[in-house]
Amino acid sequence: MTLKERYSAIIGWFESNMPTAETELHYRNPFELLVAVVLSAQCTDKRVNMTTPALFEAFPTAQAMAEASADDILPYVKSISYPNSKAKHLAGLSRMICERFGGEVPSDAADLQSLPGVGRKTANVMGSVVWGREVMAVDTHVFRVSARMGLTRGAKTPLQTELQLEKHIPSHLLPKAHHWLILHGRYVCTARAPKCNECGVSPWCRHFARARIYGKESTASERELNQ
Repeated sequence: MTLKERYSAIIGWFESNMPTAETELHYRNPFELLVAVVLSAQCTDKRVNMTTPALFEAFPTAQAMAEASADDILPYVKSISYPNSKAKHLAGLSRMICERFGGEVPSDAADLQSLPGVGRKTANVMGSVVWGREVMAVDTHVFRVSARMGLTRGAKTPLQTELQLEKHIPSHLLPKAHHWLILHGRYVCTARAPKCNECGVSPWCRHFARARIYGKESTASERELNQ
């Protein structure tokens, strides 16, 4: 199977079986999405969605959060991973949004990445979800699933994964493909025990093919899959 054939088949399956694919984070405006994405780093969307209602009730706008200190924000995010650093990020990015961008979340990727706690992945999520940009945000699910399926080869960093996926996925599908891979990694191609027998894309998956030929033990290493 060629790489082109693998991409074509997997994309076709997702288009037919997951025509609607969206973020599972709850938000009502760009600021709320930005906060939720920052909180979601190394944390589940489910936990973030349990946390943000009270947080947004207390600090409904960037201006309101900018007037708060990290210590003020901390009680609302204490159930999230790395709450101290994330509280500092939220306080800092809110102040910068108000001081530099007139209280509105900037749409420019470079401006977004100038905010505390906002990296390339978060900027790409904002770009694709809010502004419909044709970019691929790579989180841990996208990184893992892409390597397992054989969509990427030798990618050692999220940026390398991003560039390979953007090269082979039609640009207009990139925002949706981001969610295809995330949701597939979250519910089917899970980190420790992928549900290969329930997976619709297994006929074109490199991991599944190797597992059938060599057995599960030989495919346990993600490093091996990248060779």
